Amino acid sequence: MNLESARQALKQYFGYDSFRPMQEEIIETILKGVDTVILMPTGGGKSICYQIPAIIQPGMCVVVSPLISLMKDQVEGLRANGIAASYLNSSQTFAEQSAITQEVLLAEVKLLYVSPEKMVSEDFANILRSVKINLIAIDEAHCISAWGHDFRPEYNQLRFIRQQFPHIPVTALTATADKLTRKDIIDQLRLNEPSLFVASFDRPNLSLTVKPGQNRLKTIIDFIRERPGQSGIVYCLSKKSTEEIAEKLQIYGIPAAFYHAGMTAKARARTQEDFINDVVPIICATVAFGMGIDKSNVRWVIHYNLPKNIESYYQEIGRAGRDGLKSDTLLFYSFADVIQQRKFIEDGGLQELRLAKLERMEEFANAQICRRRILLNYFGEHIAQNCGNCDICTDPPQRFDGTILVQKALSAIARLKESVGMNLLIDILRGSQRKEIIEKGFDQIKTYGAGSDMSVLEWQQCLLQILQLGLIEIAYDQGHVLKLTPASQDVLFNGRKVSLAQFTSYQKQKPARPEKVQSKQELFEESLFQELRELRRELAIEAAVPPYLVFSDATLREMATKIPVTEAAMRQISGVGEVKFARYGKVFMKKILAFAKKQSDRTKGPDLFSAPAKRESTYDITYEYYRQGLNAEEIAEKRNLGHSTILSHLGYLFAQGHDIDIYQYVSKEEIALVKGAVKAVGSAHLMKTLHEHLDGAVDYSKIRLAISVLERK
Repeated sequence: MNLESARQALKQYFGYDSFRPMQEEIIETILKGVDTVILMPTGGGKSICYQIPAIIQPGMCVVVSPLISLMKDQVEGLRANGIAASYLNSSQTFAEQSAITQEVLLAEVKLLYVSPEKMVSEDFANILRSVKINLIAIDEAHCISAWGHDFRPEYNQLRFIRQQFPHIPVTALTATADKLTRKDIIDQLRLNEPSLFVASFDRPNLSLTVKPGQNRLKTIIDFIRERPGQSGIVYCLSKKSTEEIAEKLQIYGIPAAFYHAGMTAKARARTQEDFINDVVPIICATVAFGMGIDKSNVRWVIHYNLPKNIESYYQEIGRAGRDGLKSDTLLFYSFADVIQQRKFIEDGGLQELRLAKLERMEEFANAQICRRRILLNYFGEHIAQNCGNCDICTDPPQRFDGTILVQKALSAIARLKESVGMNLLIDILRGSQRKEIIEKGFDQIKTYGAGSDMSVLEWQQCLLQILQLGLIEIAYDQGHVLKLTPASQDVLFNGRKVSLAQFTSYQKQKPARPEKVQSKQELFEESLFQELRELRRELAIEAAVPPYLVFSDATLREMATKIPVTEAAMRQISGVGEVKFARYGKVFMKKILAFAKKQSDRTKGPDLFSAPAKRESTYDITYEYYRQGLNAEEIAEKRNLGHSTILSHLGYLFAQGHDIDIYQYVSKEEIALVKGAVKAVGSAHLMKTLHEHLDGAVDYSKIRLAISVLERK
């Protein structure tokens, strides 16, 4: 099997024209039979990396999954796409398990999801030895490591997989794992020289906001009311809080339910199903909720309390915006939360490590620099620019040139041979006469006392920013000493300047943003999107599946923008695979046509989509307006169509030989760029691929116009 088979399967079953970054490379490696470790953020497309190889190769893939709900969700999603998938777990009767086992023995299952306990049981191992296995995938692989944020003892058994199935490739997947956890995953699973793939942890569609812990309820109510109809999660630290907040939201007319471990299994299952099926849009839950949910249209996540570490926080906010659409996150931070988390840590093991991770979470909450840079730096990924989509970027603190201060700190760390922690470094920089400093000769280094003009608090804030900028890192497994990073060399020796935020904990109140006025086109698209959502809900109820398994919000948004009313156009929408087109394509096309006709009648304009029997096509109408001297914007307004749609009409008319001044809408330079891209890609019809090849330098409308010019020539 080769990558061309993988691309065909991606389009046929999942409805996508191209892979996301890194997926293709991972799939190629797995197809070669190499062990892999895959780190991708939630919603980044990890599952595709093992599902595609499983589909196109002979045999079956076994997927180890920690939660029943996670298995159920994955299997339902695969079946909705026409893929033979099943699971075996304790929720099934003996008869149900026997029937699935028979299907496995008859090679009728391509992906089988099981628990870690099931995977290593001798009876199940005997069954697997009787069939052809093409891959073993370990999902949520961080659970195997005691260094990880969600260690599960039952995962320890998985170390025997390599012993039982030595010749079958193994892939371990997780959304959150620091360097220690990554190494431990490889060691625990006894992977054979695995290829490590670390995708970008950046989720630019998620906004990041931190607010003080005062007036949380009012802030939450205002936040939700600004986002009517959206689905979201409020994470709480205690069971009691989940119930109290849900009750208060209900009093204010906001539909919400609660979820925690103290509920009966039946009540938890019912609440989870209501949330998945959009019956209840908002859940107030303890942090375990969501791990087994693949719901793609969660639009926001609120943390009522400070999470215990950055890994947990990152995984939990990752449950918003899995479909790639704009989503929001809000974290409340107070000293009381820190005290509560420290009490939890004192009652458990690995106290030193867990306290250090909590401190990094506090640093994130107290940040004075771009929050996304802090998150990415934590996972070993460094970006040079601020994100523009966090509260620090949108309402930045005052800044100053801190290069000399940073050089003093970095120089001291280097002269101390990277052997001290943060507090001792501060004392050395301030010229402290502590006994330890004198005895170890630290008072003899050149930078001793170089920062005596600054307070301890100021140096703490300075060093935190240096850490957050990726210029130093903390070696937790070496007594929390500070280490220099490659980036620090540029500051010390290559003249790199460093801008720091003023040393203050004061946070300005963000001014309220003026409400955006929607254009006619935006109102049209939003209205159509809502009608498509309602149609999706009806079809989901009829099929007894969650709405997002019919189509994701992202797919519906694309339909509302591109107005696909032909089979060819509908098949080009991302997320519309063969099975889903056969099942839902025509009914959605019919809805779009009816909506467009209704909008045309309402505005007394021409029919948006003239039937073939009519004398004038939609292109003829556009051309007539053009001949009258109207430009593209004016035609779009007259016809109540999008500007991009009218541009596509003009491009088509130009390609057919009509007299159109096409160069007022696309330049010769842009045409040359598209021509080069078409030559490189090998096709003029892969719009998304062409757009990505051009790094977004030419928008979709202009790509289509350029192709019209090339086709006419």
